Amino acid sequence: MSITLSAASIPVFTRSLEALDAILVKAAAHSEAKKIDAAILCSTRLYPDMFPFAKQVQLTTDFAKNGTARLLGVDPPRFEDTEKNLVELQGRIKKTLDYLDQVDLKALDARAGSEVVFPLGPNSKGKMSAEDYLLHYALPNFYFHLTTAYAVLRHCGVEIGKRDFIGIPPRLTVL
Repeated sequence: MSITLSAASIPVFTRSLEALDAILVKAAAHSEAKKIDAAILCSTRLYPDMFPFAKQVQLTTDFAKNGTARLLGVDPPRFEDTEKNLVELQGRIKKTLDYLDQVDLKALDARAGSEVVFPLGPNSKGKMSAEDYLLHYALPNFYFHLTTAYAVLRHCGVEIGKRDFIGIPPRLTVL
């Protein structure tokens, strides 16, 4: 059985971003219950040389939307990184989900076997097949920043767990 680019990307990005959005709701409730300024959560880092929580969320959405756009062979939509609070971060997640929702799945699948050229920092570019780009660059980076965002909130005491991170898998049958 083969798997298409659309099946390996859009539902994965969508489910994880929906789970992240739900986690942000729990983070807001936590900050309110504990009387913690939610802006503190947004600026928290796991270690001084790591990006803060808000940037982790921004990068998670970037790898979903930019990765999808590059797979399609189009310029990614540009989002300014101006979000400073949980509500604004949820808005960014929603914009990303809206973008993913309008993707032409047939056009995405038609790009199988094509080459993807993408930035590697400010001065370099990388080139990979669409399949390798998705599986070995876009998805690992997406999950790295998603996991780090989750870890920051857990570190801050937000009561979230593995089920919150995973979300509800499609086609799950509980026996």
